[in-house]
Amino acid sequence: MRLSSLLLFVLVLPWCGAHSTSRKPEASAPFVTPVPAAAVPVLPLVRALLDTATAGSARAADVRRHLQAGPEVRALYDSATAPYWTQPADSLNDLARAALALLARAPEHGLQPAYYQLAGLQALRDSLRQPASPAHRAGQQARLEVALSDAVLRFMWDLHRGRLRPYTASATEKAAGRVWQPAAVLRAGLAQGQVVAAMLAGRPTGREYRHLQAALARWLHTLPAQPQPGSAARRRQYEQAAVNLERWRWNPLPPDSAYLYLNIPAYELLALEGDSVTRRHRVIVGAPRTPTPTLSSVVRHFTLAPDWHVPRSIATREMLPRIRRDVGYLARNNYAVYDARGHLLDPAAINWRQVTAANFRYYIRQSAGCDNALGNVVFRFVNPYSVYLHDTPMRQYFARPDRALSHGCMRLAEPLQLAAYLLRRGGQPVRLPSEEECARQPRPRQVALRRPMPLHVRYATCQAAGDSLQFLADIYQLDAPLRRALFN
Repeated sequence: MRLSSLLLFVLVLPWCGAHSTSRKPEASAPFVTPVPAAAVPVLPLVRALLDTATAGSARAADVRRHLQAGPEVRALYDSATAPYWTQPADSLNDLARAALALLARAPEHGLQPAYYQLAGLQALRDSLRQPASPAHRAGQQARLEVALSDAVLRFMWDLHRGRLRPYTASATEKAAGRVWQPAAVLRAGLAQGQVVAAMLAGRPTGREYRHLQAALARWLHTLPAQPQPGSAARRRQYEQAAVNLERWRWNPLPPDSAYLYLNIPAYELLALEGDSVTRRHRVIVGAPRTPTPTLSSVVRHFTLAPDWHVPRSIATREMLPRIRRDVGYLARNNYAVYDARGHLLDPAAINWRQVTAANFRYYIRQSAGCDNALGNVVFRFVNPYSVYLHDTPMRQYFARPDRALSHGCMRLAEPLQLAAYLLRRGGQPVRLPSEEECARQPRPRQVALRRPMPLHVRYATCQAAGDSLQFLADIYQLDAPLRRALFN
């Protein structure tokens, strides 16, 4: 009974609907396509975030907004007509994605993604994928615009002159109109669709930096994805490479086409033309208590059969105790003693027991000869430290792997070969005496170079060796403070 009643209902229902035409149908409401709420302009919100009026000063505004490159970010948006990184489709544009990808590869440059708040930037990026009102979405985009611009510009500063040293334009840069302006560089790169090139534009271009950075990038790609035994040691090696990239950003080499480069921890001097090494010389450098300084200068001449004017520090600290014990030490080693006016004195007539470091008023000079401390040749160059490149009679020390032994000067293996190379590159006749002839030469002889050669002395405990990294001993213990500052 129940089933038959149900079937009757199903059958009658469409019929009833079909026969209800006696009533006039009601007019249905027209269909209206929903109109999305109008998007809120992003650029005014960006400028509001960068406004300094309410904070009282630009510095205070930057601190409140956690900006590392606030002045540059404001300069970037001063003339902006549209957002740089976001687009109306509630997502990042290709330039923003390229910038984020380069910041993620900051370790290849000895820098850390955390310096640039990469995790926060990625969270802001991901927030754009979530539903939001127009006003909220515009606020998200504005915050992302400011944060990403700040990260990119700080990265550019760090690559240009180093993470740990704030950049200050020198008087020379100002006079030449070469003050680096990262906001202008970035704006041009964004306009040309070349954001990665713009971000890397300020990095040092010298051979040593380029080779070390490329070797570090290759080295990082050889590491396992997961921590392995020995990972702590590899971490220390990475930090050592990063410390030296930072050093090169502080003190990059000038763009010389040919130069002499001496790396103190490598105990080696290279002669370079372009990227090619034309000569290698072993070097003895300053001991830790009397370190060789870093410097840049130009070798304009060298001296054959030089005499040696003993520095006061060596005369008083090392020679004076020997002279007190045996005044004959001076004659046996070809030393002569002079007063302040340059008059030759008789060492035996001086009461050396009354002479101290405080009242030492003498000048000691060693004449040319086989035992002269400068050897057969010295390369002189202007510098405030009174250090030079020179030969040495104690050549057995070049066989040692650790050669931090001198008072600060750089003792050179095969110095006459270097002298011949410098003469040849200037088209000068190579007429150098033999070592025996140098030893017999009664007085020094100056030889001027037609083509002076730049000389750069640096301290790098990590350098490129082909495609690999070479880690060197930190003989002056200079890495630790930088390592702590960079990696906390």
